[in-house]
Amino acid sequence: MALNMISRSVVKKVLAVETPEGAGALVRRSIGSASLRNLTPFLLLDHFHVSEGAGFPDHPHRGQATVTYMLEGSSRHEDSAGHSGTIKTGGVQWMTAGKGIIHAEMPVHGKNVPEPRGMQLWVDLPKDLKMTEPTYQELDPEDIPVAYPEGKDGNISIKVISGKSHGVESPVRPLGGCWYFHMLMKNGATMFQDIPAGWTAFIYILKGAVSVGESGPVNDAFHTLVLSNADGETGVRLTAATDDTSFVLVAGAPLDQTVFQYGPFVMTNQEEIQKTLMDYRTGRNGFEKAHTWKSKIGNM
Repeated sequence: MALNMISRSVVKKVLAVETPEGAGALVRRSIGSASLRNLTPFLLLDHFHVSEGAGFPDHPHRGQATVTYMLEGSSRHEDSAGHSGTIKTGGVQWMTAGKGIIHAEMPVHGKNVPEPRGMQLWVDLPKDLKMTEPTYQELDPEDIPVAYPEGKDGNISIKVISGKSHGVESPVRPLGGCWYFHMLMKNGATMFQDIPAGWTAFIYILKGAVSVGESGPVNDAFHTLVLSNADGETGVRLTAATDDTSFVLVAGAPLDQTVFQYGPFVMTNQEEIQKTLMDYRTGRNGFEKAHTWKSKIGNM
């Protein structure tokens, strides 16, 4: 815990409006929308809800990490490198696409099964790591450590998906540096979360309402709150304004590089994107199976 607890404040507030995406899914997008295009190192934040018959069939990635965190239901995944599995409720998959991978993400539906809902975050990779080999870090819900700032009988719990909070550290090791917390607070509960100096940070409110800073206004569900990043600010003061307040707090080291994005390909200039498109068309440099591999789950 920082010795001097000087809180960040909200400098921008964006409402994530539900819109269609993929094969019939609905998403609330804030980062990556016209209202919040650039927030280095973050490229995209989707709060998704996938109804039966919808999903995200076979598609490629290069140059970023994608982080999928399931809030309700579950989602299956399968990729061109032979990796497959299921992300359960409360579980997370941290996929570093690196130089290239093709995968499918298909939520699970069934009788008496909750409809899949979750968060997907895209994190830009440092320029010198964009062509790294693809990797996965996956945690089932029981493997995600939890911090209790007031003790287990207190009013606050923090799922430490990556990074560290109140003496608890996640085993996930993202490239480039990124902390990701899911915070659950009861009405009136307040806490201070350290954030590394100079890092970009934001909050997305899933449920309830929260105030930021020592005397900030109350913010309600489905808003993304971009936090200040001034000299001397050591973290953020958070106070729940309703019972069962739930939100994610994410922070990452900003990257001093241009973002040049073409759909699921994220590089730093047009030449690199053109090379990526050529690699994909010709099936090389990470896309060797681009024209031969088909997932089982995305083609059922």
